[in-house]
Amino acid sequence: MKQRSLWAAALAVGLALTGCGSAAPARPSSESTTNKLVVWDWKSGEPGVASYLEKAKADFAAKHPDVTVEFVAQPYDQYYTLLGTAAQSGKGPDVMLFNGGGQLRDRVDMLLPLDRYVAPDKQRLAGWDAFSKDGTIYAAPVTLQGHPVYYNKAIYAKAGLDPANPPKTWEEFVRGCAAIKKATGARCFALGNKEGFGIQFFMSGLGPGILTPKEYDDWIAGKRDWTSPHVKEIFRLWKQAEDDGLNNDGANSTALFNDAFALFDTGKAAHVIGLMSDVGHWKDFGEFLGPDNVGVMTAPVVTGDAEPVLPYDGGIGYGVAKTTKDPALAADLVRALTSTAALTAFSADAGAITSDTTIAAPQDAPAVAAIVPQITSGKPALHVALSSKVLDLMGRLSQQLLSGSAGVDDVVRQLAAADEAS
Repeated sequence: MKQRSLWAAALAVGLALTGCGSAAPARPSSESTTNKLVVWDWKSGEPGVASYLEKAKADFAAKHPDVTVEFVAQPYDQYYTLLGTAAQSGKGPDVMLFNGGGQLRDRVDMLLPLDRYVAPDKQRLAGWDAFSKDGTIYAAPVTLQGHPVYYNKAIYAKAGLDPANPPKTWEEFVRGCAAIKKATGARCFALGNKEGFGIQFFMSGLGPGILTPKEYDDWIAGKRDWTSPHVKEIFRLWKQAEDDGLNNDGANSTALFNDAFALFDTGKAAHVIGLMSDVGHWKDFGEFLGPDNVGVMTAPVVTGDAEPVLPYDGGIGYGVAKTTKDPALAADLVRALTSTAALTAFSADAGAITSDTTIAAPQDAPAVAAIVPQITSGKPALHVALSSKVLDLMGRLSQQLLSGSAGVDDVVRQLAAADEAS
């Protein structure tokens, strides 16, 4: 948790923008053994990251003017499958983007340990834990990512609810949803689970209101009791919300990115469990609803001993393939992609809450101003602690729960076995 405290302290004192992440001496370009690096990600085709990539490329080009960098944007829903296929064929990229947590940890066999290359950046950047395994760093964090529960303040007002005081308990939450549906016709939750991602957001967004602090900490530490009443409650509540009509119709056929978020944007749902950084977040929602209408609430308490916190981790980060011809050169590109200049642009243009502790988080909307103070007491997101295989299985089983073709006991039994095996 050291990096969490460091990042929060930097916010509190409002540190000025300093440095560009280039403290380590760069090798002359004449020492390079290749004249081209290929980067795979799923973001480089998005308009909001254009200035970020320009800054990163400029930083890298200043050190290696004779090296060409090619970014290849892959479709996110196929990204890890394509990455695995490319790695097996020996034709993968030099540098690749990862989600923090299981998606990276399950693939460290294809990655170069980065500890000696990123040592100068350790204090400046936060979120390293999500890109490490067994104490070794395999990618450098670009953003911090969390799962706040957003709500539409205008809908609250129309339903006679207090927009400044969202519900604190699940019972209050459900009563409020009934009032909202009666007054406005809006559903309680915008949910997309077509790819099985919805259950991940549900677990991490609402789980802090269900698990006790000890259960939460044990879960993150790998001591997970899938058969405990509170863990079962996460999946029971997932099913109950669907059965009680709290979700939009057709959640299993609705894509989370970006169809479910569009339901929230257009006022067809009063709440959504979104992200805190760069997509599906306060900035996106504010562009449709107006910044003042985007509220942020902690998870409503379902069980009395729960103490809700903001769930967040390192969000996305770049790693280096073991097969790259010039590891030091590729690592230099990773450092350019996490430089202060590049991440400042990412923050300004995309609304990203970056990993860089010297960059003050954007403060141009009430929602982000509500999120930032919670980082000091935040904990890792529950689903990020799981392996990619468990996440894939959980996605499929969550769809079966919503459709009624599986029960909670069977689902947690299968997940427990998969988690133990992984």
